[in-house]
Amino acid sequence: MRLMIAAIGRLKDSGETALVSRYAKRIDQAGRSVALAPVAITELTESRASTTAERKADEAQRLITASSSAERRIVLDEGGRQFSSEGFANVLRDMRDAGVRELAFIIGGPDGHGDVARQGADTVLSLGQMTLPHGLARIVLLEQIYRAVTIIAGHPYHRS
Repeated sequence: MRLMIAAIGRLKDSGETALVSRYAKRIDQAGRSVALAPVAITELTESRASTTAERKADEAQRLITASSSAERRIVLDEGGRQFSSEGFANVLRDMRDAGVRELAFIIGGPDGHGDVARQGADTVLSLGQMTLPHGLARIVLLEQIYRAVTIIAGHPYHRS
């Protein structure tokens, strides 16, 4: 199952970029053995619309368009469902085993998600109740995807 992350905002910090690259590479390497690779990352610019509602709607539509090839979408939102690492691994395993060929993770901009993004989601996932900067959310998501891959593969990275 191919994995995609579609995110509003471009990483500017070299430390964030290095961590994103590191985890994406780890997912690609470890994920091949359990059919959870590769991972592709699509960055979209923040909307320049004048109102919050217009920005959210514009960004949501562009995120849906960017992830149009995905059969399933998981939208990240602090109001979403929280999983343990093992539970998240089970979600990915179940989608893979159900024959899903591509899964997209959607990360919104500073104003959050528009209704179109949430309505188009198969799952709304929370990384926690706190709001995270998009760069940090991307890093945490990639680390959790890598952790899920290692759980599925029986690799000792995750220690419960």
